[in-house]
Amino acid sequence: MSHKPYVPEQTSMKEFTLRALLIGLVMTVVLGAANAYLGLRAGMTIAATYPAAVIGMAVLRLMKGSILEENFARTVGSIGESVAAGAIFTIPGFLIAGVWMRFDSFDAYIKTSALLFVGGLLGILFVTFLRRVMVTDPELGFPESVAAAEIHKAGQHGSGGAKHLFRAMGAGSFLYLLDMFGIYAASKEFIFKIGDIGRSFVRLGTEETSAKVSAGGTVAVSGPGIFPAYLGVGYIIGPRLASLNFAGGLLAWGLFAPVLMFFLGPQLIDTIYGAGAVVPADDWSGMVTNVWKFIIRPIAVGGMLVGAGYTLYRMRKNLASGVKRSFSDVKKATGQPQVVSRLEKDLNIKIVLGGLAMTFVCMILVYKVFAGAFLPALIAAVVMGIAGFFFAAVSGNLVGTIGSSNNPISGLTLSTLIIAALLMVVVGAAGASGVAAVLGVAAVVCVSSAVAGEMLQDLKVGHILGGTPYKMQIGNLIGVLVSALVMYFPLMLLHSAYTFGSRELAAPQAGLMAALAKGIVGGEMAWPLVIAGMLMGFAMILLQVKSPMLVSVGMYLPLETTFAIFVGGMIKGLADKAVTKRQFNAAQKARAENVGILIAAGLIAGEGLTGLFKALWKILYDRHAIGFNIPRLFENPSYWLGLAAIIFMGYYLIYVPVRNAGKADEPPPPSAVM
Repeated sequence: MSHKPYVPEQTSMKEFTLRALLIGLVMTVVLGAANAYLGLRAGMTIAATYPAAVIGMAVLRLMKGSILEENFARTVGSIGESVAAGAIFTIPGFLIAGVWMRFDSFDAYIKTSALLFVGGLLGILFVTFLRRVMVTDPELGFPESVAAAEIHKAGQHGSGGAKHLFRAMGAGSFLYLLDMFGIYAASKEFIFKIGDIGRSFVRLGTEETSAKVSAGGTVAVSGPGIFPAYLGVGYIIGPRLASLNFAGGLLAWGLFAPVLMFFLGPQLIDTIYGAGAVVPADDWSGMVTNVWKFIIRPIAVGGMLVGAGYTLYRMRKNLASGVKRSFSDVKKATGQPQVVSRLEKDLNIKIVLGGLAMTFVCMILVYKVFAGAFLPALIAAVVMGIAGFFFAAVSGNLVGTIGSSNNPISGLTLSTLIIAALLMVVVGAAGASGVAAVLGVAAVVCVSSAVAGEMLQDLKVGHILGGTPYKMQIGNLIGVLVSALVMYFPLMLLHSAYTFGSRELAAPQAGLMAALAKGIVGGEMAWPLVIAGMLMGFAMILLQVKSPMLVSVGMYLPLETTFAIFVGGMIKGLADKAVTKRQFNAAQKARAENVGILIAAGLIAGEGLTGLFKALWKILYDRHAIGFNIPRLFENPSYWLGLAAIIFMGYYLIYVPVRNAGKADEPPPPSAVM
């Protein structure tokens, strides 16, 4: 049966228009910046396809735009999230590893933009080469593409999804502002005395040790952070995954930190890491933070390493079939005849191949700057080119099978990083330049894979709706260029305000990349702790833990973050129970699910944009560019008001989706096809 697009081949409908391009570029910057904030703080990003579809559809309907304009705007608008994902997983690693001393410099801006643009350009060119075969592959269902296409179709008959998204963005921004102005406390620390607990359960032999136990200390266990974005993340990933993430936080702060503090005490950091990390003996809060930062986090890095490998292992069948189809697709693509149909017209293959050749030369020049020598730069460019193409094809096949939201980009990037690091050791590259070259390879491959997966997903939507491929490809080239030029600024704002790798800006994936690059090339890694974490990861696998990676990320993040994500997951569980209790049919369940996801995405975007504003204000105040800080209305704001805010968000995320489930005899909504 031949494919029949929603819009026929012969049409005079507008598609690539200036207004659609501008709307898409605004969305790619806004959604990319919000995802950068979320990813650096919580270690996760959300797929931008659905928010971009809803926003673009709402704005263009006011202008009486066409469905093809909506498709084009969504395509451009969603690509920024992919560039942001590649950026947050790798760029902070240069700072965390100590390769870059400063980030607020023109040099850092040029290097960041170059890496992001080269990676994004490669992803687009690789996908353009393979598009015609992959989007028509009957074995690739592209579930998220089908759902996004149905959203556009439903929008032609009126859709209320935009109001839920925009209202939630306003709510997320307002609730975050309440914390900024000191209306309520963002989190609560509960203090436990180690000495008191110890004396109750154990009596150690020597007088000296008993005195040490009696002196005791405190461990601060935080309550959930009252941030709309974290609750939104927990709602989207659901109760099971949110619980796994929180379990990592409990391991870090409820097991490792108290045990280490109880037995080793104030001299712990001095014994293992030297005087540089010592805090005053009576500063138990600072001591616990250092235990988490210098001991528990390296253990978490080992767990993340095993978790990433296990994720790839569990997907081995999809990966193997993806690799097999990728080689087959290459052969088919090279033999494709030139077509004149609007629906099958890609960028000219000569332009694509010429662009790849020019990009390869640019890669050598870029890596020459990072590696400091021609041979390592050439090797890095070759590795990046081969790995970039390989993982772009695999990423596309995975997106076609399981959707963009489940694409294991960090695992694919980690594999490339290890290969590149070992090659750098073989050719004799060492020190900061070798580490920089490895992180540069990882950055380009990460962006390339993320962009390739997202673009294939969007091209499949266009295939269903009747979009013109080459117009979408040109739009994404412009979107990647703008994202690469702009993405540095939200990263710089956040780093200047909070610092990459800090408690406020954990950047777990970038920390993992930096630790491995330094460990393999620079020889600077606490391998005993990392190996302990790897053994812990293997133990989780033996215990049949669904996602050791997510547990390890939970160990790497502050407890108030994982706690808030857990609360969001529990809210989703309550929402599911409310839906089940009302005995909704499949169509009603899908409508409730749709609205809930849009509200959660709106809460995330609202806080993300307001968080960037807060970071900018903090920088200006610290540098005396403005004369007053954000006013705090209460010196000691109430945590009970914060809990009331959590209850309100929980009610919002349960009541509104259930209320908008519709009647049993209404037709199913777009997401019912997933």
